[in-house]
Amino acid sequence: MGNYSSLSVKELADRIAIVRSNIRQITEQAASQSGAADEERNADRIARQTDELDNLLQEQERRLGAR
Repeated sequence: MGNYSSLSVKELADRIAIVRSNIRQITEQAASQSGAADEERNADRIARQTDELDNLLQEQERRLGAR
């Protein structure tokens, strides 16, 4: 998704919170929608956000391990 090494610790934590919120919102939207196209689009959105969250958490873990 991106190079997060330039983010401060606070910016990294803020971004993690935003992505988690995005995943919650997409999941709520998916529950209220129906149809194959909607399901596929929401699944793609959740997958992208989950990938970003994984990358952010890896960066956070890398930093915590470096202390």
